[in-house]
Amino acid sequence: MNATDEQTGVKPTIVLVHGAFADASSWNGVIERLQQQGYTVIAPANPLRGVAADSADSASLLNQIDGPVLLVGHSYGGVVITNAATSAPNVVGLVYVAAFAIDEGETLGEADGHSKDSILSAALVQYRYPSGADGETSVELALNPALLREAMAADLPPEVTALMAATQRPIATAAFSEVSGPAAWRKLPSWTVVATGDKAAGADIIRSMAQRAGAHIVEVEGSHVIMISQPQAVTDVILTAARAVADTRR
Repeated sequence: MNATDEQTGVKPTIVLVHGAFADASSWNGVIERLQQQGYTVIAPANPLRGVAADSADSASLLNQIDGPVLLVGHSYGGVVITNAATSAPNVVGLVYVAAFAIDEGETLGEADGHSKDSILSAALVQYRYPSGADGETSVELALNPALLREAMAADLPPEVTALMAATQRPIATAAFSEVSGPAAWRKLPSWTVVATGDKAAGADIIRSMAQRAGAHIVEVEGSHVIMISQPQAVTDVILTAARAVADTRR
């Protein structure tokens, strides 16, 4: 599934994991640019049902990919890649795009709650979804369409954020309360894109986590959905990581 580059050796397959309130199409601008550079790219659907389930889903995919993988996550997708990569020995590097690099024993809810930049909690609304037999339901969270642009995507046109609000995918509260397992960034090289205007995850928390992880940090002016508003800048960081981790064996 991987191409060979004359300068850097075997190119890793790049797997892009989206975050909450989104789907894989949020990576479209990045995917197009990576494909133009000859990379195999996979952007799977993240179920958004909880840390354990979502990480297991991603790990299953990763273990079915032939060759090295560069794993990229946005927002909550950072929690998923942090956990999934520990069960996938072919992952050679991690890229966090406005994403949470949480540590073992932490929860997403606790981490995001410490941000002074985030206004996400005020924009959330609750729904219920069927989660078991006999009519059992659980809580999931979505964004108030009227507040999505301010919280997530202030640097995108209103007509674009209106579409994002209409097509958003809610996330189960289990994603915020489940404890994270061993952190893959403790053993793998990592890169982080800090969106300086991030009011969803909070630029302060993303920067702090990146520093703790020893990640290569690149700050880009823009909102939480920086891969949509600044796809070239995000692509450049991913390409830097891909070249750094490329297997030079022939």
